[in-house]
Amino acid sequence: MRELSSLRNTVSSFGAIESRMADAETLIELADEADDADASSEAESEVIALTAQVAALELELMFSGKHDHADALITIQPGAGGTDAQDWAEMIYRMYTRWAEAKGFKVSEIDYTPADVAGVKNVTMGITGDKAYGWLRSERGTHRLVRMSPFNAGGTRETSFARVEVFPDLRDEEIEIEIAPGDLEIDTYRSQGAGGQNVQKNESAVRIRHIPTGIVVTCQDQRSQTQNRERAMHVLKVRLFEIEQRKRDDEMRRLRGEPPTANFGDQIRNYVLHPYQLVKDLRTDTETSQAHDVLNGALDPFMEAYLQSGTIRA
Repeated sequence: MRELSSLRNTVSSFGAIESRMADAETLIELADEADDADASSEAESEVIALTAQVAALELELMFSGKHDHADALITIQPGAGGTDAQDWAEMIYRMYTRWAEAKGFKVSEIDYTPADVAGVKNVTMGITGDKAYGWLRSERGTHRLVRMSPFNAGGTRETSFARVEVFPDLRDEEIEIEIAPGDLEIDTYRSQGAGGQNVQKNESAVRIRHIPTGIVVTCQDQRSQTQNRERAMHVLKVRLFEIEQRKRDDEMRRLRGEPPTANFGDQIRNYVLHPYQLVKDLRTDTETSQAHDVLNGALDPFMEAYLQSGTIRA
């Protein structure tokens, strides 16, 4: 039903633009014939509005990937940088949460493991909304932060890294992959909450390790161990399916003799807060000095530039 609704909206948008273009042409002809300044000004305003509407529709056409209209799963893990990196991972988590909320998307916390001093050890979040994955696939990679460390008594400038992975949150019936029970190592533990009444007294959280790949998935957002296990298995299937899809795509490119896809490196974006403010995407050269706006979720310019550049379709 969601796919049907999306297709109807696309067809409706094209129809509305065609109708509006016809009206604008008529308005321009009448303004020319009457040599009316007010009518000419109205026609000019209509052309400007139409141009913006067409540009928005062109952006919609960029979501041509197979799973672009799917919901998204995001994992965030701190890299080099100790406590600063753990704090940076939490900042990224907040950045995507605010971006999603501004879009009207639903955010769910699948796993959130706080670090000992500040920040997080890892986060897995779900974002539900039309084209959530299409927007967020641009965020896959390593994000680098440069700032004055709030955790360093000497007040020195520190560089921190965090790794972001993005996956389409497919339905189980869409995932063509089998997992042998012997390939899994499953542990349970007590959920780590904020304290008080929310603390789980039993071991409801689930950690699943896929032995052949070393992928570890945890889930603790559900109240029962059974629900957490089902959710963790789903996330594991999504991650393994994504790996297999990339392998198949790479093999097909090799068999067709196509050149390797442009590789921009693992680091995708720099966030500099000191000695100046600058956020720059290393793939598209999109940049802004409004770093705090970006950290508060103003990510659309970077995502749109990625989509328009034709960078790796997923």
